[in-house]
Amino acid sequence: MEIVFLGTTAAVPSAARGHSGIALKYHDEVILWDCGEGTQRQLIVSKTNYMKIKKIFITHFHGDHFLGLPGLIQTLSFADRREDLHVYAPKGIKDLIENIMHLGEYGLKYDIVAHTLSDNFELKDEKYTIKSIKVEHSIPTYGLVFEEVKGREFLLDRAKKLGIPPGPAYSKLQKGEKIKLGGKWIYPDDVLGEKKKGFKVVYSSDTRPCGAVIENCRDAVLIHDATFDGSLKNNAIETMHSTCTEAAQVAKEGVAKELYLMHISPRYKTDELLLKESRKIFRNTMVARDLQRVELLHKSL
Repeated sequence: MEIVFLGTTAAVPSAARGHSGIALKYHDEVILWDCGEGTQRQLIVSKTNYMKIKKIFITHFHGDHFLGLPGLIQTLSFADRREDLHVYAPKGIKDLIENIMHLGEYGLKYDIVAHTLSDNFELKDEKYTIKSIKVEHSIPTYGLVFEEVKGREFLLDRAKKLGIPPGPAYSKLQKGEKIKLGGKWIYPDDVLGEKKKGFKVVYSSDTRPCGAVIENCRDAVLIHDATFDGSLKNNAIETMHSTCTEAAQVAKEGVAKELYLMHISPRYKTDELLLKESRKIFRNTMVARDLQRVELLHKSL
């Protein structure tokens, strides 16, 4: 699994940072979290195949998080996309998609399926789940939690001792089915160990520090709003954003695995101050940069 940071700025783009966008590359699929202006170009520059995007999640309707949608939708059509595109966003997404379809003269060769996020929304895929969590911003906004679905460890030595032949029998037991061998039933619990730990990624979107993120970020790669440094807490409160020190405190309290600071104000020309302040609280902190790639490996979990 790989995280690709497409845009990491706050509100106004700069020469170094574009509007919000994160691509999760998982197996043969790309899942897009937010789609700020310029996202489709960042996908191209990062060599992330936009034709593999099956799902787009928009966390809220501030322009820096969704204004890249019209261009990306048209580009997918120009590329002869035929597969449905699923778009998940807060209430109002169906009207937004309808309005986008009337921007200019073009036709789509695929369908856009709009889904409304809510406080207890959960998307269940065979290999992962994505749920929305209500966060604290100036308009209805949702954070996102990706969790890989993993099965239990197959205990090969135990299977061999029981005389189970490799092949279909292994597969059935891993799927939770019992098998009959030599007149004796063998159950999954006979050859399966503990449940394997999967990847977990949490994205706070734009928010003040809140319990929903703290409660969901244990053992996760946490991507958190860090618009300001610690000295500008009043600005963060006024605009309903977070400081880098507040993001670090969330990661510490929630026992996150790693913290990536995002939604960085254009006032910061380097990462030095944000890193210095944050790492005093949560050592494993990084400042996300446009086009940065983070590869997640099971051996490191």
